[in-house]
Amino acid sequence: MKKRKFLQVSAVTAMAVALVACGPGEDDGSAEEAASTGTDKLIVWEDIQKSDGIAEAVEQFESEHDIEIEVIEKAYTGQIEDLRLDGPSGSGPDVITVPHDQIGTAVTEGLLQELTVSDEVKDIYTEETMLSQTVDGKVYGLPKAVETTVLFYNKELVDENNLPQSLDEWHDFSVDATKDGQYGFLAKWDSIYYAQSVIGGYGGYVFPQEADGSYDITDIGLNNEGAVEGGEYIKTFFSEGLFPAGIIGEQGINVLDSLFTEQKAAAVVSGPWSFTPYADAGVDYGVAPLPTLSNGENMSSFLGVKSYNVSSYSNNKELAQEFVEFLTNYENSKKRFEITQEIPPIVELMEDPLVTDNENAAAMAEQSLHAKLTPNIPEMAEVWTPVDNALGLIATDRADVSQAFDEAVGTIESQIEANHSN
Repeated sequence: MKKRKFLQVSAVTAMAVALVACGPGEDDGSAEEAASTGTDKLIVWEDIQKSDGIAEAVEQFESEHDIEIEVIEKAYTGQIEDLRLDGPSGSGPDVITVPHDQIGTAVTEGLLQELTVSDEVKDIYTEETMLSQTVDGKVYGLPKAVETTVLFYNKELVDENNLPQSLDEWHDFSVDATKDGQYGFLAKWDSIYYAQSVIGGYGGYVFPQEADGSYDITDIGLNNEGAVEGGEYIKTFFSEGLFPAGIIGEQGINVLDSLFTEQKAAAVVSGPWSFTPYADAGVDYGVAPLPTLSNGENMSSFLGVKSYNVSSYSNNKELAQEFVEFLTNYENSKKRFEITQEIPPIVELMEDPLVTDNENAAAMAEQSLHAKLTPNIPEMAEVWTPVDNALGLIATDRADVSQAFDEAVGTIESQIEANHSN
């Protein structure tokens, strides 16, 4: 068996490469001509500090196919940028891992290879996560892990046996707890990524998703009646002083994390990226799905999906797809979860005691049932800044909720027309 290599590329390097990246349309050679590998080797770009999770699967696949697999670690959010440069140059990967909301743009640029996947394979994953890999009815990857936001609470500051279950109850808890630099419940609600949990729960939405996974970009629900109701609710936490001023703006998430790790906040909304840092800080925390809203609905959240995808530049497309299916099957997904603690969206595994008996994983799995996929289309790039700006105005009481959302939607529509119209 050939020796396997594991390398790591820093996020800084990935960003530097991205600055000079180019897409297939900017290169004279086709994806077929710019092959990245030979027939006896696969190059795989894995996420930072996640190679151990696939080490056994890599060894087995190498042995069964008498090939070498070189695994290179890169920050998964920057792999598409790197592929734009390395693919045409012939030094790119066969398999990459990316966040699903980058897939639409990558497909438009011709960076990802369509996969021919049987219904038997598709059916092992949750429906939402398979839709995350679908563009115009075609599949471009297989899901490896899901992430969404959940509630973290400090067991020393909150009675675990009397944990507030609704956002109204957390509001009342915060009224009593907020004093002398201490806070109750905190969330980064001047950012749509986090505020969607409230806006979506009241009926707001970005773009409605069709059955085939496509989105209607002509229908933006971020200023409808439900969105405005959610915005008004969000505003109360800021206007009543239940959230500190420092939580607003670019450094807000750092302030939130600091308050929680310094035991000055009883509960915060965050994601699986906080499991280890909060534990390392010595916080005895619990994890739960997000609380319910005053209308009785569950708080929504954005669902993120990490996937394995095949580069359109690969000269080993069929073998690369076979490897992707192998990595994401039940057995290898289970092993990967045991090592990385990233939750695989395989229906059978999400019901397995391995997941359900794990407090962190169980909360994530339950919340994912109430989450909505972050749209994976290029037009989503026009949403983030206008809505974040509107929420910032609302949080600082500089704009009426309805007016702020109307202006944000108007900006989104204008930018979509300017940047994405054919």
